Amino acid sequence: MINITNTLGWFGSSSLFWIIGQILVTLLIVVLLLVAVAYYTLAERKIMASIQRRLGPNVVGPWGLLQPLADGLKLIIKEIIIPKRANARLFVFSPYLTFVLSVLGWAVVPFGFGVVVADIDMSLLYLLAVSSLGVYGIVLAGWSSNSRYAFMGSVRSAAQMISYEIAMGFALLGVCLCSGSLSLTAIVANQACISSWYTLALFPLSVVFFVSILAETNRAPFDLPEAEAELVSGYNTEYSSVTFALFFLGEYANMLLMSSLWVLLFWGGWDSGFLPIPQEICFGLKVAASAYLFVLVRAILPRYRYDKLLELGWKVFLPLTMGFVALVLGILVSFDSLPYAFEVSATSDFLLKRCL
Repeated sequence: MINITNTLGWFGSSSLFWIIGQILVTLLIVVLLLVAVAYYTLAERKIMASIQRRLGPNVVGPWGLLQPLADGLKLIIKEIIIPKRANARLFVFSPYLTFVLSVLGWAVVPFGFGVVVADIDMSLLYLLAVSSLGVYGIVLAGWSSNSRYAFMGSVRSAAQMISYEIAMGFALLGVCLCSGSLSLTAIVANQACISSWYTLALFPLSVVFFVSILAETNRAPFDLPEAEAELVSGYNTEYSSVTFALFFLGEYANMLLMSSLWVLLFWGGWDSGFLPIPQEICFGLKVAASAYLFVLVRAILPRYRYDKLLELGWKVFLPLTMGFVALVLGILVSFDSLPYAFEVSATSDFLLKRCL
């Protein structure tokens, strides 16, 4: 498999040039991600305004296209305020941790066949690990702020992640059973045509996965960790300036990352069916459609009550995904179609232990 880092061979074979190449690739990812997040926020505000019959941002630049730049400059020039009784080191470290983890996940996301920074055999497992660590930044932010509102928001976030990550893990297990691989590139390769997209055969798991990533990213209607009407602003109540911007960027980068993962696992990745569309453009359009659903859900659904949120995760999604995965496994075994990789591989045992 050819990946992006291999294309940097023209730098030379020395370790110094290799390190320079890796740094350039990392900077390129960060810059592109920042631009994508900036204009995703603008698109969200425009869509919300359209649904609510408002104009939305339309003053800064033509059609409001420079509004993200103005918002970014406003945050940068503000003062970073650290509460008097806060743990200053953890308080400042938390937003950086959240942002860095949101960037690390993009290293294994393939934008097309061979268009990936690091094509590893267990890229799905890597993404699960990175996304699981993201909650630590929120928990540390709530605890180090020495604020009741922030602490309550961080506790909510931890409970929410635990409740929905198990169901999400079972949904991913269903995909792995069908594909026989933990590589995102291999999973997309197994969805070579529209009729083989996993969202058709595994539709309940696809729906559960989408709802779970809404909860994982703290998006409406599951934005309980930062519920304005209850907790002022939740875990980031005490943050301002660059530290607040890093939390904001991390949240939206995670939304785009989870949208990409949903497209790769259930919607054929960069496969365009019968349409002659370049792989990267097709993948980008699918991710944009998935990201649009995030905004649409926020615009039309009210916030869930906290106890109902946990009940949905434990009493509905968990038994549903467990039962459906058992059904899929039974069908594969009955028709002798279980991928050989899952008959002998220890990775399946790891996933089962992670979920159970």
